[in-house]
Amino acid sequence: MITRSRRTALRLVSSATLVVAGASLLTGCAAAVSLQPADDANNADCAYVTVALPPTVADLPERDTDAQATGAWGSPASILLRCGVAVPEPTTLECTTVNGVDWIIDDSDAPNYRFTTYGRDPAVEVIVDSDVVHGSTALVDLEPAVSNVPTAPFTACVGADELEIPDTTE
Repeated sequence: MITRSRRTALRLVSSATLVVAGASLLTGCAAAVSLQPADDANNADCAYVTVALPPTVADLPERDTDAQATGAWGSPASILLRCGVAVPEPTTLECTTVNGVDWIIDDSDAPNYRFTTYGRDPAVEVIVDSDVVHGSTALVDLEPAVSNVPTAPFTACVGADELEIPDTTE
């Protein structure tokens, strides 16, 4: 014979189980962030990047995406990543090194900053909404995944003072 208090406890456990199951289903229904895959998203090194992406970046939770070799964090998505973008040529844009990874910084669409790896093939692009998170914070958190792309020989960020420019005035 089941006592009244035991029946109440069973109902509470059943109700709690349904609530947890329902919450799990609703969480799984969140819309994926729609991104375009990069031209070289099929590159095997992009797979290594993708599987190493962290569950949080700059304390923002990871989001599902609908494209290969991509990542997104935040709601709304404030950090976007695409692996397999075109490898950048030498540029006059600012270049910085964060934890051993060289990044070209494009601020032409500020407050959305585009960071593209330099000296790695395939290249990785990260777009950060600087109104929400600081770019360097995102790059530090993404470095372990991005480091899966090998560096190309003889490519690194250099400053103008490091260049040997011939004197053409003579």
